[in-house]
Amino acid sequence: MGITIHASFLPHDDPDASLAFYRDALGFEVRSDVGYGDMRWITVGPAGQPSTSIVLEPPVADGCGVTDDERRAIAEMMAKGTYAGIVLATSDLDETFERLRANGAEIVQEPMDQPYGVRDAAVRDPAGNQIRLQQQR
Repeated sequence: MGITIHASFLPHDDPDASLAFYRDALGFEVRSDVGYGDMRWITVGPAGQPSTSIVLEPPVADGCGVTDDERRAIAEMMAKGTYAGIVLATSDLDETFERLRANGAEIVQEPMDQPYGVRDAAVRDPAGNQIRLQQQR
């Protein structure tokens, strides 16, 4: 049995800002952009890796049974950057980091060598999701 990761989900609260971050700053391909009412689900992924995607989704879709208190908690966690995150790998951390900085990404951690064998950095996307970038040493 072969299992792979096909898609991961990250919330967004501004689809156009998220699209600009993932498409323009990270260079990901847009695979789909689906709207329903005032909500949008945007699927992006690295060029040349069509079987791996990130789905940028509304944090809470209408009718999914989430209470007002839960909606507020999710919004607060997103604002603090503690709701969701992902780790991406890059062959050139410094170049990727500088491209993100030039595109206005919120910097969490400058590139640094870690004692556990990677060089990494961290930024936040427009929704507050923490994006860790790693380069294997």
